[in-house]
Amino acid sequence: MKINEGKSSVQTSRAQNDLIFALDIGTRSIIGLVGIVKEEKLHVLAIEKEEHARRAMIDGQIEDIEQVAKVARRVKERLENKLECSLTNVCVAAAGRALKTQKAFCEMEFDKPQRVDEETIGRLEAGAIEKAEEAFSQEMDQEGRQFFLVGYTVTQYLLDNYPISDLLDHQGQRVCADVIATFLPSEVVESLYTTMSKVGLEVASLTLEPIAAINAAIPENIRLLNLALVDIGAGTSDIAISRDGSIVGYTMATVAGDEITEALMKSYLVDFQTAEQIKIDIQTQEEIAFTDILGLPHTVPNQEVRTCIDSAFKTLCKEIADKIISVNGSAPSAVFLAGGGSKLADMQDCVAKYLEMDLNRVAIAGNNFSVNAVSDEYDLNNPEYATPLGIAVSAGLNMINDSCHVMLNGKRSKLFRSGSLTVLDILMMNGYRSQDLLAKSGRNTVIQLDGKRKIYHGSPGVPSKLQVNGQDVKVSCIVHAGDQIHFTPAVDGENAKVTLADIVESGYESKTSVNGKMVPLDTVLKTGDIVITGMEVENTPAKQPEAPAPTAQPEPAKEAPAPPKQEVRKPETAASATPKQKETSPAAKQVQPAQVQQFTLNGEPLLLVKKEDKSPYYLMDLVEYSGIDLKNPNGLIQLRVNGQESYFQQELKSGDKIDIYLQQNKTEDNQDESMGK
Repeated sequence: MKINEGKSSVQTSRAQNDLIFALDIGTRSIIGLVGIVKEEKLHVLAIEKEEHARRAMIDGQIEDIEQVAKVARRVKERLENKLECSLTNVCVAAAGRALKTQKAFCEMEFDKPQRVDEETIGRLEAGAIEKAEEAFSQEMDQEGRQFFLVGYTVTQYLLDNYPISDLLDHQGQRVCADVIATFLPSEVVESLYTTMSKVGLEVASLTLEPIAAINAAIPENIRLLNLALVDIGAGTSDIAISRDGSIVGYTMATVAGDEITEALMKSYLVDFQTAEQIKIDIQTQEEIAFTDILGLPHTVPNQEVRTCIDSAFKTLCKEIADKIISVNGSAPSAVFLAGGGSKLADMQDCVAKYLEMDLNRVAIAGNNFSVNAVSDEYDLNNPEYATPLGIAVSAGLNMINDSCHVMLNGKRSKLFRSGSLTVLDILMMNGYRSQDLLAKSGRNTVIQLDGKRKIYHGSPGVPSKLQVNGQDVKVSCIVHAGDQIHFTPAVDGENAKVTLADIVESGYESKTSVNGKMVPLDTVLKTGDIVITGMEVENTPAKQPEAPAPTAQPEPAKEAPAPPKQEVRKPETAASATPKQKETSPAAKQVQPAQVQQFTLNGEPLLLVKKEDKSPYYLMDLVEYSGIDLKNPNGLIQLRVNGQESYFQQELKSGDKIDIYLQQNKTEDNQDESMGK
């Protein structure tokens, strides 16, 4: 496509918003690229590049917003002048430097061997993500920063303690998953949005730099292979891994081209720009000429310069190899090197050496750019174009979900990666946490009232509401382009609050004591309090205890603490389950059968009074009767309704058989042993 013909196409497409404008905001420079999608390929119309006048970027992260905005504005204006159009929307990518990772391990064990279906795998992976979040939350709390979960990689599955690549449809009793979750600080995203706003641009698409690069360098039709893409920039080396048709992991090395440049500056006493030129000349010149900062000219043999940078060069290559193995678990089938740093001499040989791979399996990216992008004006076979081309191709060919415009609560959601996404993925990428999905009932207050155990229940929590396109769904529901997600976070119930006045009948105020002391009627009771009202003394003198002082009461000592199953058999909220209790329990005399719902919890009968607002009981409502401490669960909570695996928000019906129990966590030593580490 000639540029004149391109102008005509631009003018025609401008009203249709078909132009794709991508900005690669790098540590050393900003590259702007404009293209238009035709026949399922991006036709590149114009490319502009400008270096930062000073260090406004550190390792790919925006430090000086004003300075970066000035450079981006100049790149934008040159593109507009060249194409005679106005650019208002831009596609960008977040730097890989800011990515943080957290490993986690989760396991599930069944009563007997069963087939592992997709829902089971989803619950297993969700449990691992939750553990990663919990482990990572300490750092978030300490730094006071908000992080988005942008993706995770399952590094290993176990089926009955044996490693396996895919659990689906296998039979087993115990399944495990080891994951690496990746988090992105919110300020990285916000700084991009702020900078683009100062340039007068609206962010139309957002992805991660390693994902953008892999979308340009590794077409989808070869992603069934286990491949690694390394985008070696000035400040960072971003890494993405593909396997089984998807991008399954990404990370970054904190060393890149600048380490080589700085080594040259120190050795030859030259400024940054001179060192950059020396680095370029290594590839083509047998003897390299330059002038140092004192004005003295030098001519140095190529091999001497290589020896000078050898240590920094090997450190860079080893760090890249180590990062690839840490995410992928082993050396991949092949590696593609992209970015300006990939042009360094002997880079392929050195990376292949540290990965213990055949040299022919490490290649410079660029040969595959033509699969998705073409141009009559520019030679695109340049590894430096991997990220800007990837950003444009990703948005133009709908390779990233952000260009699909998934809406969350009426606003366009932030999405950072490609591949199949669930509702849970969307929620976590946009600042929600797993705690927002589960409502907890308020804490109960348990006291001893006239020698009998009495429970005052906290209010039930309000469960989260989750819909996609108006239909109730589970968090494992797959999201598609154009979907409308509506999510209302769960609200915890209020703790029980009962005062002495709430339980004392008129005329007995002066006879009532709490823990052996007379207290005001507005005293708020707390769990463990022993209340003597005098009512029991007058109504049943034969059962009057000899010493009403708390320390002399035999009844409380006999009943506390109550085991979890006893709590299930004897809830104070409903009629008793045994004939003897039905004769003596006041609750049994007061509650009518029509007011009661009957369940079976962990093999024991559980009768609950219907809620005053006539709303149903949810599975989460029954957790408090299982004896599990939700604040400090020592393991993964397992949920079953009528023998089927279930979820906290499931609505219950009278007669349901419910199992709620903990799958105990293993120690770290046991985890390492089971993982073969």
